Amino acid sequence: MRLHSLSSDSPISSPDSKPKSPISNLIDFTLLLSDELLLRVFSKLPDSQRNSNFLVCKRWLYLQGRLVRSLRVTDFEFLLSGRLVLRFPNLNQVDLVSGCWVSSRNSSILLSHGVLSMHIDPWFLLCSNVGDNVVLESVLIDRGLKVLATGCPNLRKLGLVGGSELGLLNVAKECELLQELELHKCSDCILQGIAAFENLQILKLVGSVDGFFTSLVTDIGLTIVARGCRRLVKLELSGCEGSFDGIKAIGQCCQMLEELTLCDHRMDDGWLAGLPYCENLKTLKIMSCQRIDANPGPDEYLSSCPALERLHLQNSQLRDKVSVRALFMTCGAAREILIRDCWGLDDDMFSFANNCWRVKLLLLEGCSLLTTEGLESVVLQWKELQSLEVISCKNIKDSCISPALSEVFSVLKNLKWRPDTKSLLSSSLIGTCMGKKGGRFF
Repeated sequence: MRLHSLSSDSPISSPDSKPKSPISNLIDFTLLLSDELLLRVFSKLPDSQRNSNFLVCKRWLYLQGRLVRSLRVTDFEFLLSGRLVLRFPNLNQVDLVSGCWVSSRNSSILLSHGVLSMHIDPWFLLCSNVGDNVVLESVLIDRGLKVLATGCPNLRKLGLVGGSELGLLNVAKECELLQELELHKCSDCILQGIAAFENLQILKLVGSVDGFFTSLVTDIGLTIVARGCRRLVKLELSGCEGSFDGIKAIGQCCQMLEELTLCDHRMDDGWLAGLPYCENLKTLKIMSCQRIDANPGPDEYLSSCPALERLHLQNSQLRDKVSVRALFMTCGAAREILIRDCWGLDDDMFSFANNCWRVKLLLLEGCSLLTTEGLESVVLQWKELQSLEVISCKNIKDSCISPALSEVFSVLKNLKWRPDTKSLLSSSLIGTCMGKKGGRFF
């Protein structure tokens, strides 16, 4: 961006004059442009070019920081020192999850769990719950939250680990536009601070993670969230306890709730009966759960969620007939059912899906116990089925397809049929000399 001067005065016109330094003939024409105009120019550049602009000069370094909107912090000291808000004053999405741990960069042991990873000292591995010992003190996290809230009042999304009620209250006071919050290692006491976010729409609460950290979220905390965050649209509960009372409170108070996700839940028996109180619930996700509801109660207490459209089951145990039957009764109005890698889903368990007679889309993946007969007994009852995807279900055989099931396939708008991955692999290896004894070695 620095150009040579085009002035007519040059060393050639005066032979007796001394040659000037090349630096003295350089003019920075970008100094004539205002910061606002340069920001507009930088915003039009692709990311591959925009990220290298800060190497030009200090002014461009400062301007480039004003264009950054999202940041993942791995060093919490960077936030405590105030350099983060000074360098990036216009942030609206900040992820502090990876930075809230006592991480040892000199250690060769990398511990990863879900969305976070850290280098830890070997002696931490001897602890029963590693995360309880390596998380930063609440005082430091609250101090960092205060610095962040003061410097970035337009914050829309925040993720962190630990902290206290006071730290969240500071964020709620300064960042009134915050809409999405992700909190790990939370408890009922901390949830009193979350209730101050009146405009919160997306909330993810992580209570206990086996072998990593332990925290307690009960019906008390769920009720506090329900009464304070009435504009919730999406709620995810991971490793949280609770029961019918907590789910009922969320359904009655958060009337805008459209998506509920339960991951590795520790709910008490009977919580399924609280789902019908979520009158506008459209999506229910149950992921990595060892059980659904061991004792859902009598059928008269189980009714269908009126607005439910999608049921998503993934990596969960579906071995208990009572709980699986109660789940499909509660989700009787579902139009889409997605089941991925769930253990125990055999023909008897899948037969309870007959209650969901309005299904238009069915996806089955990794259901190794389900047979062609079990699939046919349910699919033939669904008169509105339009899309079917069967992937990696080894007991569903092409040779067992009946004429009635074949006729259903012919009228579907979308059909993805790959139940046996072994036959698919063998057909793709034809002509390559692979798969024969002594043919190829890896």
